[in-house]
Amino acid sequence: MKKRALLLALACVVASLPVQAKVSPAEADKLKAELTPVGAERAGNKDGSIPKWEGGLTQPPACYGGPGKRLCNPFPDDKPKFSITKANLDQYKTRLTDGQKALFAKFPDSYKMNVFPARRTAAYPDFVYAATYKNALEAEVSNGGETVKGAVLGIPFPIPKTGNDPIWNHKLRYRGVGADRWNIQAAVTAGGDYNLVKIREQVKFLYGSRTLSPEQLNNVGIYFLQTITSPPRLAGLITLVHETMDQVNEPRRAWQYNPGQRRLRRAPNVGYDNPGTGADGLRTNDQFDMYNGATDRYSWKLIGKKEIYVAYNAYEIHSDKVKYKDFLRKGHLNQDLSRYELHRVWVVEANVRPSTTHVYKKRMFYIDEDSWQILAVDNFDARGSLWRVQEGQFVQAYDGPREQLAPGYAIETVYDLQSGRYLTLSMNNEEPETLQKDYDVGFFDPANVSKQATK
Repeated sequence: MKKRALLLALACVVASLPVQAKVSPAEADKLKAELTPVGAERAGNKDGSIPKWEGGLTQPPACYGGPGKRLCNPFPDDKPKFSITKANLDQYKTRLTDGQKALFAKFPDSYKMNVFPARRTAAYPDFVYAATYKNALEAEVSNGGETVKGAVLGIPFPIPKTGNDPIWNHKLRYRGVGADRWNIQAAVTAGGDYNLVKIREQVKFLYGSRTLSPEQLNNVGIYFLQTITSPPRLAGLITLVHETMDQVNEPRRAWQYNPGQRRLRRAPNVGYDNPGTGADGLRTNDQFDMYNGATDRYSWKLIGKKEIYVAYNAYEIHSDKVKYKDFLRKGHLNQDLSRYELHRVWVVEANVRPSTTHVYKKRMFYIDEDSWQILAVDNFDARGSLWRVQEGQFVQAYDGPREQLAPGYAIETVYDLQSGRYLTLSMNNEEPETLQKDYDVGFFDPANVSKQATK
């Protein structure tokens, strides 16, 4: 009862907060001229190290084998322009995050970044661009940043005004209508040993619907079903999530099925800083997909834009010719397989609100201007010390008709600077390639999931 009263009080407080104004038609028209259709700067930078955006990668390259086949590297002839090492770090440190610099300090003899020519491959379907323009005129955020209304399909806030806006853009970015994919996780010890956790994930991105209005979403943006298939000690654990849009009105709905209990139960702890599934304590629930879930435990500040080196066009590390053992190394990934490029990012700072708690007191987010995907995060502990560093290696999916264009991750990594361990997730090198699939909403009904689990 106390918890319910507290939530009600919070809802009353945030309901009184101002609604973010929609942009004017004149400002929205920038999306047709100086800005890309999702709000990035069309122009390159002054010295040409970031090129002009010319539409992104919208056609499969010659190396692509056809539907269902592995994404291949569209730029096989690209060579590194230079490598950043501990020896020349000072020359490039203004274009590195604190987390990246900490990795050079932690592993001075082995960590490096091979920097390639920047290629602005991010692209979405034309209907996403049209929806983004409409959202710019109609979408609004209220309730302390926890409620989005008037948006569907496109980027909700292509011209951000507050720190919450880029985070919503990341959470609601277009990823097709749905997906059936394998997510392989590896918790790597300080000595370099690891065990793989194999997870099947089935997703419906309801927000990405081309036929529903914002009101018809019924406050749900994503339906998500996750099933662990190995190792045996974890096999059969199922997590079901209905991700709500207005988490003040209704927190995310989550259930878990434990094979030992043979029952699907509500799981309110699937969120925030509770331990992530199969992650050996190396990530929190809200670090999946770099960041997910409610934002109400933080105050969000939009710092502005910055040019930094980020893991981009990571087709080599995504290749099925590369095995997990080839890039899971002691201390950090095999950096010979990672490609870095100079890109502009939005920088957002998040600080825990005095009235609540989180294991990460402060977080710094670096969000790609071209796709709105989070590319890097620095996470600080309660003492204010840098604790965990996240990296999301960007790939542009081009494997299908134009309506399936969508950015994604080849691999996500969480480095624990204090323990010397790290976690990788979203790998599928030795599994089938991710497939886009349009699931029926009923597939994610708890009764159906429970029925399938107990067969």
